[in-house]
Amino acid sequence: MTSSLAEIKADAETRMHKCIEVLKQELMKLRTGRASAQLLDHLRVDYYGTAVPISQVANVTVADARTITVQPWEKPMVAAVERAIMTSDLGLTPNTAGQVIRIVIPPLTEERRRDLAKVVSHEGENTKVAIRNVRRDANHHCKELLKAKIATEDEDRRAEDDIQKLTDRFVKEVDAVVKHKEDELMQL
Repeated sequence: MTSSLAEIKADAETRMHKCIEVLKQELMKLRTGRASAQLLDHLRVDYYGTAVPISQVANVTVADARTITVQPWEKPMVAAVERAIMTSDLGLTPNTAGQVIRIVIPPLTEERRRDLAKVVSHEGENTKVAIRNVRRDANHHCKELLKAKIATEDEDRRAEDDIQKLTDRFVKEVDAVVKHKEDELMQL
């Protein structure tokens, strides 16, 4: 491996940024008691033998603070979309009227809010572990460059300090994302 310390740091930053993006995607799936079109983003519908996201077979909109409206573009897709919502891990029941599917988001109980806050916290911890693993890998690559005498000890130490600063920055970002989601969950 003949990459430079700068490439190692850039790769680490890219990978840490991806960890944050994955966290945000995971947290979007959590129901907060408020309607959000992104709530259905991860659901897949059987479209003539192919599993595709709901957004590719229907128009998903937010009618009001507690209602999501799904309007499939083809009549045969109504049943498939309805089935995908009912069998999902969201615990929502769709109401179908003709070609329009309405999903009413029930208010969260206090106990459910606390449970979801624990899930959010757990996801945040998993992301921090992933970021630390990226740091470990980057530091390992720096040590390999040092052993191969491609980098000096001072350059290695400086690179590890930079990688630690990156790690600290991304861990703070994880904390901010988690705090925002927890605050959103606890709002009535």
